[in-house]
Amino acid sequence: MISPEYCLLMARYNRWQNAELLKSLESMTDADLRADRGAFFGSIFRTVNHLLWGDTLWISRFDGGMGPAETDLTKTDTTDTTKTLAEWSTERFRTDARFVAWSKGVTHLDLTGDLTWFSGSIQADISKPRAMCVVQMFNHQTHHRGQVHAMLGAADAPMYTTDIPFLPE
Repeated sequence: MISPEYCLLMARYNRWQNAELLKSLESMTDADLRADRGAFFGSIFRTVNHLLWGDTLWISRFDGGMGPAETDLTKTDTTDTTKTLAEWSTERFRTDARFVAWSKGVTHLDLTGDLTWFSGSIQADISKPRAMCVVQMFNHQTHHRGQVHAMLGAADAPMYTTDIPFLPE
């Protein structure tokens, strides 16, 4: 289904896209970042916080490191991960580096078998193929960055390319 090379490509793409996203976010006022734009999570800032929360949760399942600081597995508000753009930027940088470090060590064997975890949202253990879970992790990032990209465009914020073939070496 996927390969270690896919994981590294997607981790590098994720890091690049988040760096480009940050440039757009930094061009906006705090009020603009927090304005309700009718998206699923409301604002741009709430959406990027959810994405950071989800990324931290997913990567912890693969690298064995720390997950979100929230210890309550029933947490439903995943949009308050950070309080400021500066804090978000720091945590985003750390998390993106973690994705790249993990992906550099992935082997074909790491992508086989099942991944089992407790889902706080449905209050049950889940077991799914590891490769599918890796795809979900990267797809989740792209999905929510797409939502943010649409909100940025509607807010007349600076736009950037999102196409993988333009990923810098």
